Formats: sequence, structure tokens, C-alpha cells
Amino acid sequence: MKIAIACDHGALALKNTIINHLTKQGHELVNFGTDTPDSCDYPDFAAKAAQAVADGECEKGIVLCTTGIGVSITANKIDGIRCALLSDVLSARMTREHNDTNVMAIGAGIVGEKLALEITDIWLNTPFSGDARHQRRIDKVMALEKK
Repeated sequence: MKIAIACDHGALALKNTIINHLTKQGHELVNFGTDTPDSCDYPDFAAKAAQAVADGECEKGIVLCTTGIGVSITANKIDGIRCALLSDVLSARMTREHNDTNVMAIGAGIVGEKLALEITDIWLNTPFSGDARHQRRIDKVMALEKK
């Protein structure tokens, strides 16, 4: 799977860990930065990763910052993106099954490395249920972008 990934300075170490983890699994990662620990602005990186998913360049996206909040807000501003801020495995599974999310956000200061990798694996490997009730709700949410 081709996956967009981006972070700010607060999540650089976790981003690199996730890249290594997913590369070993055979995924192709497109890194939208940052790649230094220097202070930076998370929207500059998260927006590029989310746009790559919206444009179809990447199948899914992962965005990270210290809390995950800023990058999730940023990603959700991109037309066509459904980004979930995740800190537990149940939410990771449910947001794929019910919401068909295409971007996930994690807070490196909130979620430890092992849990972050477990959340990532569950999120990437859980398919959308395809249930009509869930698709109807997704369609209503996505229609809000057109207003």
C-alpha cells in the first residue's frame, strides 16, 4: 500500500519508527516531512500528506504531532479527507469499519511507540464494512464539504 506520512518536530521520532515498521511490512511510504527536530508548523506538512490522499497519489495517510490534534484538524480541512485522531485500538478498528477513514492522526506525546504501531497496523488492516447505514452516514458527512 502507498501511504502518505507527515509530522512536525514533536513527532519526528515516532514518524521514523512508523516508517521503518511499515516499510518492513512491504508498504511504500511517501514522506512529506518534517525531517529535522527544528521547530516547524504542522499545517505545512500535514496538509501535503492529506492532499496526496485526496488526489489519489496515496491510498491512505498518517499525520503526527505532539497531541495529534493540530494535524487531524489540518487533514480534515482537505476536501475528501476523513481523518480520525486515534489513541486506542478499538477506535482504530471502528473508524475504518464505520467511517472508512482515509487518514489517521496520532499524538506522539500521548501514545507510546508500541501502542502507536499497534494502532497503525489495526487501522491499515481493517476494511470498511460496506454496510449501507455506514455509507449513508459517510455520504452525509462528505456532503457537508459541498455546502
